[in-house]
Amino acid sequence: MPLEPKALGAALAESLPLHSTLCRREAPAFQRAIRSGDDVVVACTQERRLFTELAEQTEGATSPIRFVNIREAGGWSRDAKSASPKIAALLAVAHLPEPDPVSTVSYASQGRLLIVGPLDAAEKAAALVADALQVSIFSTGPGAAGGAQERRWPVMAGRIVSLEGWLGNFSLRWTRDNPIDLDLCTRCNACLSACPEQAIGLDYQIDLGRCTSHRDCEKACSVAGAIHFGRAPEALDAQFDLVLDLGANALIDWHAPPQGYFHLAGGLAHAEGLSTLLRLRELVGEFEKPKFFDYKQKLCAHSRNEVVGCNACVEVCSAHAISSDKERQRIVVNPQLCVGCGACTTVCPTGALGYTYPRTPDQGRKLRTLLATYLGAGGRDATVLLHNEEGGQALVEQLGRAAQLGRGKRDGLGGVPAHVLPVALMHVASTGIDLWLSAIAFGASQVAVLSTGEEAPQYLDALKKQMAVAQALLTGLGYTGTHFHLIEADAPAALDAALAGLRATRQRVPATAARFAVGAEKRGTLEMTLDHLMAQAPVLSAPPADAAAPLAPPLEIALPAGSPFGAVTVNKDSCTLCLACVSACPASALQDNQNAPQLRFIEKNCVQCGLCETTCPENAIALVPRLLAAPERKQPVVLNEAKPWACIRCGKPFGTQKAIEAMLGKLAGHAMFQGEALERLKMCSDCRVIDLYSAQNEMKITQL
Repeated sequence: MPLEPKALGAALAESLPLHSTLCRREAPAFQRAIRSGDDVVVACTQERRLFTELAEQTEGATSPIRFVNIREAGGWSRDAKSASPKIAALLAVAHLPEPDPVSTVSYASQGRLLIVGPLDAAEKAAALVADALQVSIFSTGPGAAGGAQERRWPVMAGRIVSLEGWLGNFSLRWTRDNPIDLDLCTRCNACLSACPEQAIGLDYQIDLGRCTSHRDCEKACSVAGAIHFGRAPEALDAQFDLVLDLGANALIDWHAPPQGYFHLAGGLAHAEGLSTLLRLRELVGEFEKPKFFDYKQKLCAHSRNEVVGCNACVEVCSAHAISSDKERQRIVVNPQLCVGCGACTTVCPTGALGYTYPRTPDQGRKLRTLLATYLGAGGRDATVLLHNEEGGQALVEQLGRAAQLGRGKRDGLGGVPAHVLPVALMHVASTGIDLWLSAIAFGASQVAVLSTGEEAPQYLDALKKQMAVAQALLTGLGYTGTHFHLIEADAPAALDAALAGLRATRQRVPATAARFAVGAEKRGTLEMTLDHLMAQAPVLSAPPADAAAPLAPPLEIALPAGSPFGAVTVNKDSCTLCLACVSACPASALQDNQNAPQLRFIEKNCVQCGLCETTCPENAIALVPRLLAAPERKQPVVLNEAKPWACIRCGKPFGTQKAIEAMLGKLAGHAMFQGEALERLKMCSDCRVIDLYSAQNEMKITQL
């Protein structure tokens, strides 16, 4: 790699000696560094194991060690000579402190394995793991060869009702509805010989569609008593820690199935058959994983008063970990089922669901450090490439390796360009417009998200919608060009072509990079980002052509439906100012006025959840997705107001004329509201009680 120690050192404000054989002849330099107690960053991931072993063998080594890949990520590329700013940026990010630890989710497995599938395949699989696991089999048929004569493991059969749960806590419910009880069956095969229709297979269950009920099998089984046609169907359930599903169709057909559930369509002949069995053998004991999310109910726009508004997280979750609880007016996230994709946090408009692995402030600090170092070292037109830590990381490394091997060849791959800054994530669906727009504010020209085909389809749809919103915001503010890209590639050549295509157009970005810190609150981060982008927006900063011309109206940027920004319109002819929308609004965007009958609105707070629109009894409210690029978006505006109704007894104002008149009109013909009862509706609550009490006393005096 054409490294420039002086340029890198200047960018990092350090003195960087260049070592060419640090993992071999110059290893003492590494040993001296790790004795210092300071953080040590090793810019080599290939020899991670060797450096780790060397550190363990070095007396007095106290330094924390981190590893970063600068080779495949940029040093091995067609324009590696221009990659010093990127390499400096990657090294600067590697120097950042480790994120704070997060809480964990625990699993406990005793090794109780359920194998579901054809009996012959299930018994073969059981034989390979029975020395390490407690095996039970649920037979779905004999398979090609049927069951072995010797019954070595408990076997169940019947009609599966449900299978649900996770590692250490699976629950199987089924109905036993066959005349043959497998617990009593000795597999003597007498019933098979006696059955003239050959309705009994080597799974020792009767095919009731072929059976004519002549009962010869029942007579042949009189000693064991396993066959009884009069037996009523029985509902059963059992608990397991692990599930191996060998059926053609998965019992849990999710994109992200629960931990501890494995599906091998076609049995052990599946390409991953052996590796799955090895994985099963390891899943005995206690295990932990990070708790990937934080939930703040007070910010949640899911439901109010048993009315559902925002349902984005429930719809996007591919692990079925999120459900609606309308009674408690919230969503419920099952941490055992959560796989940490973070898609729910990306689509959440309010920030009620936050990603914790790592947290948003840590991701923001990484992006700010990356881009500030890159720009400070002379880099230009930065593209942040977000990829996952597994398939995406592997694909980036394959591209760098392919570029190095093909160096000098005309048709060779170009590698990761010098302006493309790879950033690894737990999952690419875990970031959204708050971090993407922050990256643009920090100085990036483009943000690209790499999908390698591992992602659920709904994740890609969500990312595309988020990108459409972010791009509409930037375009409306006058930042020309395309700033956001979803790259779908599963091979180095496809990724190489996609990255090369990012140079095709120029993007306009803020003239000055932002330096704010990304906060834990999503809406707060978005507000800081929008303030910076609007302050330097080309359409807002351009001087007026005629100083004497009247001021132009505030800029309104139309956004796609489902955007987390917008306004509401109110039909004043229909609105009765009942203020049901105010109590339904989770973001305090809609507010009342304690001193006058008014409905007020603060656009900055609106998340377009639709609860006000759904709650309004008069259907007087409609959503308007947009961004008002003006200070007015932070100020309350009056959407509707009315004259108050004065109590006919004391004169105190209560309600509105329109609301009281509408109520009187609807109840005037009701038998319960005639005469004095109708007049009391025109009184305030205090006078209504006084008048009713006085009327009752007058009635008693009259009776006396």
